[in-house]
Formats: sequence, structure tokens, C-alpha cells
Amino acid sequence: MPDVLTHVLVGYVIGMLLSVRHEGVRPAHVTLVMIGALSPDFAKIQLFVPDGLVAAVLSVSFSWSPLHTLTGTVLVVCLGALLAAPGCRRLVIALLVIGALSHHALDLLLMTPTGEAYGVFWPITEYRLPAGGLYLSSDRWPALVSGLAAIGAWALARRYRPAEMDSHALE
Repeated sequence: MPDVLTHVLVGYVIGMLLSVRHEGVRPAHVTLVMIGALSPDFAKIQLFVPDGLVAAVLSVSFSWSPLHTLTGTVLVVCLGALLAAPGCRRLVIALLVIGALSHHALDLLLMTPTGEAYGVFWPITEYRLPAGGLYLSSDRWPALVSGLAAIGAWALARRYRPAEMDSHALE
């Protein structure tokens, strides 16, 4: 799987391209795509709050791992949308979903020793898609490529987006 930096940079690139293309997506909305791109990795909260601790406190079996599936992504996006004003929820949901889908797409391009990706469709099915084999999780070039793409998206946005849009906050 790509590192966190790669996911954030790809989310930035997608968000910046959307902000140039669509008037309703302002530069401040780019952050929502970036958060969406990170949302499946919210499962890494287990590094700070282990599964066993939560299970002991709640007295039920518990795991953070399902957050890294499409079902977990839907849950995180819905909870994130509740934090937005009612008039902005559709846009917030759309941008979070775009970011999360970019995360899953990058992860499915991973080459694993088993040749299979993670169970992205769990709990609907246990089927594991064949891994794309594009890169290894230890490769550094995806971060470099996404960094260069982010620089290109930033330059493109500066060139084609009106300057007054940069100063507007979320509306």
C-alpha cells in the first residue's frame, strides 16, 4: 500500500484539478478530498488505541480494521458529512468519496506476496481482487511521482484559477 504522504498528495492533485474545473469547488475544498484520501487509513488509530483495549472497555469483540474497507469508508464519510452545515453536505460527501476512492484505487494497485489485494468489499464478500502489481509497498517512487504531480497541479491552478478565488473561505 502507498504511504500516507502519497495518499495525501494524490488527494491534493485531484482536489486542485477539481477546483480549477468546477466553480463550486473552491481551493478550501481541496482539504476535503485530502481527508477523504486519508479516511481508510483511520484504521491505523489502532496504533494509539489498540483493539484489545477497546474490546475490554466495551466488553465486546472489536477491531479497527474494517475502517479500511468500502463499508468502513461509507461509515466515515457519513459521519464526516454530519460535521458539515446542511447546505454543504452534498459537496462534502462527494469530495470525501472522491478522495476515499482514490485511496482504494491506489491500494488495489499494490503488489502483494500473495498476489491478492485486501478484502475491500468486506463484509459483503470475502473476495479479494487480484493485486495490480504496479508497485511494492516499500517503493519510494509513488511518493516522488505524486509530489511532482502535486507541484504540477499547484502550478496549473495558479495559472488558470482567478486570484480572488484563492482568498475565499468555505461558503
